Amino acid sequence: MTKSSIMSDLMSVILDRKRNPQAEKSYVASLMKGGVSRIGEKVIEEAAEVVEAGHEPGDPGREHLVKEVADLVFHAMVLLGYRDLHWDDVEAELGRRSGISGIAEKAARKSRAE
Repeated sequence: MTKSSIMSDLMSVILDRKRNPQAEKSYVASLMKGGVSRIGEKVIEEAAEVVEAGHEPGDPGREHLVKEVADLVFHAMVLLGYRDLHWDDVEAELGRRSGISGIAEKAARKSRAE
């Protein structure tokens, strides 16, 4: 399975759980039931765990970091699904930014907001 198909397949499952909720059987459906507030709590929790794992030394710390990043990405994908967005939208945005200096990209966002 390719990397993109893993993300696409996971996103399909998340969107299916939204369309066919069975909260008593599905973790994703239970998060969806709680809305942005509940999903957001998990995103914040997982982001903090990513930072904590980032401080852990050696190979065990590296392995823990990978697991926590996977949790964070998963919960961010649930939030995307809740808002009827897809991982493809994130990939498209990253593609749009490719080859642009991060400083220049950030400055362009600020000038558009004004």
